[in-house]
Amino acid sequence: MPADTILFRPVEFSDIPGWPGDDLADAVGPFLGTCRALAVWGADRALGGAGELARLGGRVAALTEVCADAARLAEHPRRPDLSAAVERQSLARDFFERRFQAFAAGTGLMTGYYEPELRGAEYPVGEFQVPLHAPPPSTNGTPLPDRAAIEAGALAGMGLELAWVDDPVDAFFLHIQGSGRLRLHDGRTLRLGYAGQNGHPYRAVGKLLIESGAVPRERMSMQAIRAWLAAAGPGEAAGLLRHSPSYVFFRALEGLEPGQGPPGALGAPLTPGRSLAVDPAFIPFGAPVFALTRDPVDGAPLRRLLHAQDTGGAIRGPARGDLFWGWGEAAAARAGLMREAAEVFVLVPRGRAADEGAGLAAVEGSESGETAALLPAAPAGP
Repeated sequence: MPADTILFRPVEFSDIPGWPGDDLADAVGPFLGTCRALAVWGADRALGGAGELARLGGRVAALTEVCADAARLAEHPRRPDLSAAVERQSLARDFFERRFQAFAAGTGLMTGYYEPELRGAEYPVGEFQVPLHAPPPSTNGTPLPDRAAIEAGALAGMGLELAWVDDPVDAFFLHIQGSGRLRLHDGRTLRLGYAGQNGHPYRAVGKLLIESGAVPRERMSMQAIRAWLAAAGPGEAAGLLRHSPSYVFFRALEGLEPGQGPPGALGAPLTPGRSLAVDPAFIPFGAPVFALTRDPVDGAPLRRLLHAQDTGGAIRGPARGDLFWGWGEAAAARAGLMREAAEVFVLVPRGRAADEGAGLAAVEGSESGETAALLPAAPAGP
């Protein structure tokens, strides 16, 4: 579906089912994270989007005044009593409804992702024999080896190994998620983030298991893939992992607090339950996105204002989203199980964009590579 043929329908906030959802005041902080990330970009930098979303929110300049207003809102005095909490909710709702207008993006698929925690070492010792690589130097157009060749040692001797882990399946899912925490054998934690990809296409191993009849479509999840791999023989398991020739490279992430998520493609640290990976050909980076979906564990309705701060290779379409759940076992459970329908509404600043040509430029940029150049191509998903 070409991005320039999408017509997003404007709606009043009063017509959005479930608005304003859960704790709307809690959504102000992640939006300020977006603002801090955009502060280092030029005002004319493209954020993506299509149609009216690109025209109104497709440039950094479109969010400048909105971000200043959000900063003033965050400085509003807080009192530790119920009336103050009610006031915070009222102020947050007023901010989002006054500064943004909503557009219906339709219904799409909502999946989830998380930051895995792995055991690792900074050198190959004992059980730690599966390397994680930094990107190789420029190849001057020569294609990089595929996953099977890299796992067979095609990059050995180049000094690209950042760390070694003890499980090839854990390493594979780290590639899918794009970032992770390595608990090193000496007790330290090494944070790794996405740094590039080998240029080969991603092929979903879950799709292969469905097509082969190994796992029913309705039972497909990250947990189902792991269970199949655990039951398979070593050769069969390795063959499934090598079905996808894509291979992800990493970089060490410095300066992150333990309670912070990894930076998404926008550059802002991801917030559990609030950060969303979107397709920037349709939804501008930095846009708040209200989603109506379900909790993948208990099926409870989830009505929440999210923030378009990331992207992914499998995230394609105007209402397609991937929700960041955080780190730890609970996040892994929700991310692995999440495959829910979601009704999506995108919020963009009211009024015309600072650049009258921003909409066309943003759409053309997303197709010609300008928007893609803003940020790395993220991992694809299972």
